[in-house]
Amino acid sequence: MKVSLRKTSLVDYPRKIAAVVFFAGCNLRCPWCHNGELTTGRGEKDMVSLEQALAYIQKRRSVLGGVVLSGGEPTLYTELPDIMARVKDMGLTVKLDTNGVNPSALETLLRKVPPDYIALDLKFAPDRYDGLFHPSQAASLASAGLALKRSAALIHDSGVAHEFRTLALPNVDETDIDALAPLVDEALWLFRAFKSGNCLDPLWNTLADSSAEDVEKLVKRARELGKKGKNAARGNFGGEGN
Repeated sequence: MKVSLRKTSLVDYPRKIAAVVFFAGCNLRCPWCHNGELTTGRGEKDMVSLEQALAYIQKRRSVLGGVVLSGGEPTLYTELPDIMARVKDMGLTVKLDTNGVNPSALETLLRKVPPDYIALDLKFAPDRYDGLFHPSQAASLASAGLALKRSAALIHDSGVAHEFRTLALPNVDETDIDALAPLVDEALWLFRAFKSGNCLDPLWNTLADSSAEDVEKLVKRARELGKKGKNAARGNFGGEGN
C-alpha cells in the first residue's frame, strides 16, 4: 500500500504537532476537491509505502503528539483498524478525517480501535449528496445522505471527541445549514472559505473564492440554530480534500 505523508503539521490535529497520512482513493467525486490526484489515485509518484510512513512516524514519535489519517477516504481500507492500532502502540493519538458516507466501516473501526478524535465533513444538505458518488459506487451504495446521517449518529454515540467541518462553497447557503444542523451535536462546527485553484473539476477554478462575509453568514446561521459554529480562519481546519 502506498500513501502520501506530510511529515509535520501544526494545523491538522487540534493542539498537537502531527504527521498526516493521506490514503489514496475516494468514494466521492467532489468537483471542488484539492486532492484530485490522491482521490483518483494518479499521484503515486509522490507517495511512499505505508511501512516507510510508519517507520518515519516511529522515529519521530518523541516529537509528534499524534497522527492524522486522511485522504481521499481512509475508511475504504479494511486495514485501517490495524494501522490505527500500530500508531497507538507507538504511544501516539490518532485523528480520523472522514466524509462519513461509509458508516459500516466507521462502525467497525469504532468497535475495534476507536480513534482519539474524528473530523466529519459536512458538505451541504444530505439530500444533495447522491450526486457526489463516483459512478462505480453509486449502484452498490445506499443513499449517501442517509449514510452521512448514520455516521453522524455513530460518532455522537461513540463518545469520541470530534468536530464537524464545512466549506463555504459557492453553492452552499443557509438552507444547507438548516438541513445539516440535526446531524450536529454540541461539538465544534468549523467553517472555512472555499478557494479555487487545483480543483478536481477545472470549471471550479473559474469560480470566485468565498469571502469572509460568506463564511460568517454560515457561522451565524449555525449559531442561530444553537450550534458551536466557528470561522476556521481563527483556528484549525485539517485535511485538504473536504
